[in-house]
Amino acid sequence: MKSNKIILVLRIAVAVILIQTLRFKFTAHPDSVYIFETVGLEPFGRIGIGILELIAGILLLIPKTAWAGAILTLGLIGGAIMMHLTEIGIVVKGDGGVLFYTAVVTFTLSGIILINQRKAIPLIGQKIS
Repeated sequence: MKSNKIILVLRIAVAVILIQTLRFKFTAHPDSVYIFETVGLEPFGRIGIGILELIAGILLLIPKTAWAGAILTLGLIGGAIMMHLTEIGIVVKGDGGVLFYTAVVTFTLSGIILINQRKAIPLIGQKIS
């Protein structure tokens, strides 16, 4: 029972992280525009990734779809981490690496959620031990 409460807290934390960043993406905040221009995805990538992050956040909050939200988050945030490591750098516009480290934490928490929810994955979940 205690494990379920911890996972619920992790699901909420990841959803909040994903959803709170949307104001920067959807309002074309200069820092967000800078990041997506640097990686060549402005404006469609910024908006598209924002929509996918919104979907992931919602999926994480619904118990039956938390596994899907975790998988989507791992893909999105894995991409963000790779962009930090290859294109934009760990420190972006003097942020001290906050965006990068938040991405790493979000990725890690999503992995924990997925491991916990693995049996709920349709078709393959019951075969995973």
